[in-house]
Amino acid sequence: MVFDFLKGQFIDVIAWTDDTRDTMVWRFERQGNEIKYGAKLTVREGQAAVFVHEGQMADVFGPGLYMLETNNMPIMTALQHWDHGFQSPFKSEIYFINTTRFNDLKWGTKNPIMTRDPEFGPVRIRAFGTYSMRVTDPAKFMQEIVGTDGEFTADEISFQIRNVILQEMSRALAASKIPVLDMAANTADLGKLVATAINPQIAEYGLSLPELYIENISLPQEVEKALDKRTSMGIVGDLNRYTQFSAAEALAQPGSAMGAAMGAGMGAGMGMGLAQQMAPQNMGPWGAMPAAAAAQTPPPPPPPAPERLWHTAQNGTTAGPFSRSHLGRMITEGSFARDTMVWTAGQDGWKPAGEIAELAQLFTVAPPPPPPGA
Repeated sequence: MVFDFLKGQFIDVIAWTDDTRDTMVWRFERQGNEIKYGAKLTVREGQAAVFVHEGQMADVFGPGLYMLETNNMPIMTALQHWDHGFQSPFKSEIYFINTTRFNDLKWGTKNPIMTRDPEFGPVRIRAFGTYSMRVTDPAKFMQEIVGTDGEFTADEISFQIRNVILQEMSRALAASKIPVLDMAANTADLGKLVATAINPQIAEYGLSLPELYIENISLPQEVEKALDKRTSMGIVGDLNRYTQFSAAEALAQPGSAMGAAMGAGMGAGMGMGLAQQMAPQNMGPWGAMPAAAAAQTPPPPPPPAPERLWHTAQNGTTAGPFSRSHLGRMITEGSFARDTMVWTAGQDGWKPAGEIAELAQLFTVAPPPPPPGA
């Protein structure tokens, strides 16, 4: 009985299996028991084990299976005065560090970043995206960040990392001198630039940022509206030619209301030509057309509103702009779906295509994909 009691006071197997997605550090609970000399320590891939003895950082173990003895615990051997082979149980705190990547962590600007654009002058812009984080130096991470926290999660450090990202992002965007209209095409390079600048500062915490993505850079609504008007003017071009084209297109659709109106206008125009040929009979005493005849000529219809252009975002890459009809063809090709993130000028951030009424109609009229072998 005494032997069984003493045996129960010693821990001879040390391991940790993580069943969460956000735990970065977990302290092995020995509950007052001593660790047996020669105990087995299992450190799995994506883990590291850090021993803290009497408040001092001791040995750090990478992935593998270890027998806790003097030959693989040099710092602990010195702290325990085992230089002459003295072997006895010992009390130490053991922290397991998760060294895998923590992905899809969010960042975003709380306040607009002031930049100087060569075309628009001073402009306020916002940006947001995602990043990944991992522990590269377990001992430094324990000393600088964790301390004695028995269970440390990614949320506890993500706020600090976001502040560092935003500080460097503001500096990089302000110093990049990239026109705001070209930033969407340079988000990948900007992300790498910011990640490279941040890593030395993050390394002081024992961390690194393997990836940093900029999902969107947006302008104030007033600037976006001005750009929409400018885009509309560029699309319309020559107003006279645009009006002629719209009239011809309306005539090609006889069932439409505009086609009927244009048909009536053409009839009125033909009547006007006939009236000019019969001018001697119909002209008033002063050679002018009667006011009633002039009032019958309808004014030309206003040009239709310019079509909205859409950008898509998939796997951290943006594409576009695409017209609505182009997106309809992409549905048939299988490269555009309801959950595809889209953005257009004037829209508040990226949204799934299925949540936008103008695009949701495409999925109800688009034919299904062809059957196999067709």
